[in-house]
Amino acid sequence: MSARGISKVYGGTRALNSVDFDIRAGKVTVLYGENGAGKSTLMRIMSGVESPTAGTLTLDGEEVTFASPAQAEARGVAIIHQELNLSANMTVAESIFLGREIKRFGFVDTKEQVRRTQAVLDLLEEPIDPRATISNLRLGQQQLVEIARALDEDARVLIMDEPTSALSATEVEVLFRVIRDLTDKGVAIVYISHHLDETLEIGDHAVVFRDGELVATAEMRDIDLKWIVSAMVGRSTDDMFTVIDAAVGDTVLEVDGLTVADPTQPGRLAVDDLSLSVRAGEVVGIYGLMGAGRTELFETLIGRNRAQAGSVRLFGRDVTNTSIGDRIARGMYLVPEDRQKDGLVQGQSVGANLSLASVTRFTRLGITDGKAERSRNADVIGSVRVKASSQGAPIGSLSGGNQQKVVVGKALLTEPQLILLDEPTRGVDIGAKADIFKFMAELAGSGVGVLFATSEVAEVLNSTTRILVMSRGRVAAEFTPASATREAVLAAADDSELVELEHQQMETEGAAE
Repeated sequence: MSARGISKVYGGTRALNSVDFDIRAGKVTVLYGENGAGKSTLMRIMSGVESPTAGTLTLDGEEVTFASPAQAEARGVAIIHQELNLSANMTVAESIFLGREIKRFGFVDTKEQVRRTQAVLDLLEEPIDPRATISNLRLGQQQLVEIARALDEDARVLIMDEPTSALSATEVEVLFRVIRDLTDKGVAIVYISHHLDETLEIGDHAVVFRDGELVATAEMRDIDLKWIVSAMVGRSTDDMFTVIDAAVGDTVLEVDGLTVADPTQPGRLAVDDLSLSVRAGEVVGIYGLMGAGRTELFETLIGRNRAQAGSVRLFGRDVTNTSIGDRIARGMYLVPEDRQKDGLVQGQSVGANLSLASVTRFTRLGITDGKAERSRNADVIGSVRVKASSQGAPIGSLSGGNQQKVVVGKALLTEPQLILLDEPTRGVDIGAKADIFKFMAELAGSGVGVLFATSEVAEVLNSTTRILVMSRGRVAAEFTPASATREAVLAAADDSELVELEHQQMETEGAAE
């Protein structure tokens, strides 16, 4: 499949500028670029989600026009979107066959849909019940459902836009085996990921976008991580992390014996007798695999989940049973893992999303001071470097990384004294990651306590003052960045398969260098 001279203009913004792009049968073409570079826009055009302003698409040498994703799927072109697109109230099987239901005698053949769903989940080696409701699945499991849906479509061209952003390393390994099986059968795959190390492992051909234009191409065997980063943003990977220079002050958060039930698995504890503390000026990183209990911990700290036992104290005050609003008012704020579901209101503008959690600061006698609100929003947009045409732009018009910056900026507007960040760099490019780590370091420097969770070892090793490792709902180990190693952190996470995989990745990286 090929794109020739593809351009896309939104209002006065040119997202793509006369792009040529080729997808090869039986190969994985990795598409690189910062958020807003135009990658997802091109993929939406090639999969029928959007129409180009100019340019043509060809499939097997024949010019094609897709008026909808259904038309693209009918020609064998499928896409796994960066942002999850599932109906929360449906079952896994219903979600996979939504819009293409299997029918018998005019009725949906539920039994056959469940059978085929189970088959594709078995291929992914994921123990998800096809009859489970989507809302009861963790984010990583929902991402696997999206992947399963695309695999069942038996596509000839498969576009994967950030397919692993919420997956564990073990699940990524399984997905890569599936990808190689598909390419062996001649399927052409486009792979987009901000996990640059994994792209070196799975890719055959590299293409780099910058500011809506194709700027570089190469065979994967001829490049390394430094080449990718330089082509994308013109900066070194060494520039990603900001040195934390902050005086450590009084304790802002004390968690003692916290126990929380797992909302997705009755009878299981998501957080099990956990204790920790965070002081002003600290950046405490929590590393753990999917299912370790990190998200459940954070949602309990902010008041979304109810604790079965234990206590949460903020500045010495017990807030275990207080509301979310009370905790925000007292200086705590959570940047959630799932920005689409929990961090943003899609029908609102950039500015409205930014000030949503702090609008009372600009309101008096029921009247909002719009000028003051816009002025403060502008300060935050500049601080976290949001790229948007205006505060009035729809939030959905922003790239994933810029949407994440809006979620972070919304937290900043509440003037937090303790900020919780759950996977703050999920699905964002290296430039946006650097901005987020700089933001965290600046908060610590101003005396704010920072607690963040990540599934990337490099992040806790390079952007913290203290490291906690969670496993099975508990703190399994504690390190300082000076004493921690990748191997020690992985071993504490208690997954021997992951340790072996990481060793293999390090050997691959060493060979590439």
